[in-house]
Amino acid sequence: MSAKLVFQEEKNPRGIPKAPFIANVEEYLGGPDGAVETPLKNFQDAIAKYRYMDANLTQRRKGLEDKIPDIRKTLHMVEFLQEKREDRDKNDDLEDDLSDEENSDNPEKPLTTTFELNDTLFAEAELEDTDTVYLWLGANVMLSYKLSEAASLLRSKLDLAEASLKATIEDLEFLREQLTVMEVNTARVYNWDVKRRRERRLAGEANEK
Repeated sequence: MSAKLVFQEEKNPRGIPKAPFIANVEEYLGGPDGAVETPLKNFQDAIAKYRYMDANLTQRRKGLEDKIPDIRKTLHMVEFLQEKREDRDKNDDLEDDLSDEENSDNPEKPLTTTFELNDTLFAEAELEDTDTVYLWLGANVMLSYKLSEAASLLRSKLDLAEASLKATIEDLEFLREQLTVMEVNTARVYNWDVKRRRERRLAGEANEK
């Protein structure tokens, strides 16, 4: 029996093969005299592959779960800056009707915020009136974007990350189902072989008598 027969042609949407459930062990092995060593080895190889995929997807899931809150936080900040910018533009028309004296009595306060230096250290800063932000794109690359462009890019990245996380969780659930099936198959073939050996031993003892 070749290893490729362990997996079915049926796959999940991301191409992970489905494990077959061995309902009739004797038929699967090719008869009452079928060898179990190769099938059991193939099952163990399949289980190892499923576990390898499970480990990679678990790591991917953790990375996405760490990444998505950061994207959301950055997007919320960009949207906040957009709102402040839009409010300031609306107020410009009203300020044109005010006298210089009134303006001097009500100076606009600068926007202050805190930014993260590391996990436990934050610093306070004043934000200039700007319509440009800088975003880290990874690999030590930072680019400047207009607020509207930055918001659009971050929304796109957030949608992709959330869709990827959903698919990863689905794949992990699918993988664990296949692992269970293969472990059950292994137990069924092993127990069938134990039963066959016992029956043959009893038959041999009976013939000797």
